[in-house]
Amino acid sequence: MNYKRLVCPRHNVVELEDCAAPDKLADNQILVRNTFGAEKHGTMEAFVRKYGNMRGAWDAERLMHTPGKGVAWAYPIPLGNMQVGFVEQAGSAVSRYKVGDRLVCFRGFETYSVIHETEGWLIQKDTCWKAATCLDPATFAFAALRDSNTRVGDSVAIFSLGAIGLTAVILAKMAGCYPIIAIDLVESRRQVAEALGADITLNPAGLDVGLKLRELTDWRGVDKVIEYSGAVPALNAALKGVAFGGTVACGAFPAPYSEGLDFGGEAHMNRPNIVFTRTESDPNRDHPNWNNVRVRETILRLIIKGKINGDAIVTPVIKFSDHLVADYERIMADKAHSIKMGVAY
Repeated sequence: MNYKRLVCPRHNVVELEDCAAPDKLADNQILVRNTFGAEKHGTMEAFVRKYGNMRGAWDAERLMHTPGKGVAWAYPIPLGNMQVGFVEQAGSAVSRYKVGDRLVCFRGFETYSVIHETEGWLIQKDTCWKAATCLDPATFAFAALRDSNTRVGDSVAIFSLGAIGLTAVILAKMAGCYPIIAIDLVESRRQVAEALGADITLNPAGLDVGLKLRELTDWRGVDKVIEYSGAVPALNAALKGVAFGGTVACGAFPAPYSEGLDFGGEAHMNRPNIVFTRTESDPNRDHPNWNNVRVRETILRLIIKGKINGDAIVTPVIKFSDHLVADYERIMADKAHSIKMGVAY
């Protein structure tokens, strides 16, 4: 069976690649016919257009990058993040899935996926596909809230309202935080944040956000900051607006920060904690009780119960077609009218 998938074969290039499913599946493989999928824009834009591979390969033994020696992610890099589909065929030894099962899995945009039966997660026939493809951003948001030790009643500021920031709004609301202050330059994203439970939204353009965060909390500052922009002005505002001894959780995947980051101002006087958060890095801070498996199972349970709504997050939704390359490049560049690109097969 022949099919197509979207890939980045080398830096700054996007193309559709011809693929073929094996004539016979391995004993533990399944063939999935994908129906919907969604992208993870920030990370993929870094690898396609910018700095994603500039630090060199990751050395898992020494826990460091090796500049000039390889890449962090080998080409061709699959574009797309999570796919929802149905099992069409199953290998002879597969026990976890049966033909007709519906699942969500980590895969790029492709009409069919051949995966090992240990991959993916079963979802119900009526589980919203948009919510299911928010599994990945929601796990990162979940990790940021846990790594920052966010608790019931904490005031929280969330910088950058992409898919991770917006799912952080949902989870912070679920956790009983107040007020939840969401910050982004794009008006449509602020509107989505309000619909998802943000108590206050701020446009940082021309605004002293750090000062405003203190004003909104009777000058205490916010207890916790979730920072997903990776921008120096945002991190400076976070350090200015966070409470004495509060926590700033940095979860973005940025290029090296430019000059101007101020650790000598309010940060020096108020001594906040700065933590770096990432859900894919085991061991988890709460190891051994928490790991990637438990985090994903927790979020998937919330998705299946309808607690995480992806309707306003996965937008726009386009058809998988021969025009996908042009559509992908256009949407990647248009942050004002997109949050998390969806694809219908």
